[in-house]
Amino acid sequence: MSAHPVDCPEIIGKTVKSLKLYSTAGTLEEVVIEFTDGTSFTASCESHLTTKASLIRTGSAAPETLKSYLE
Repeated sequence: MSAHPVDCPEIIGKTVKSLKLYSTAGTLEEVVIEFTDGTSFTASCESHLTTKASLIRTGSAAPETLKSYLE
């Protein structure tokens, strides 16, 4: 994902006809903006579950990774 904002100058000045928010049972969230000129703008967000596992040695110093799994 970009750490900088993304400009969308093509939608400046358009008149909004409707704005809908969608959420699925899974991991998708979506915004749909329909404009009166027949165009629409959509933005969606997906999240993914990741699993990581590691064997570490702890003590007085910083933890040391001995072995990483599932990467």
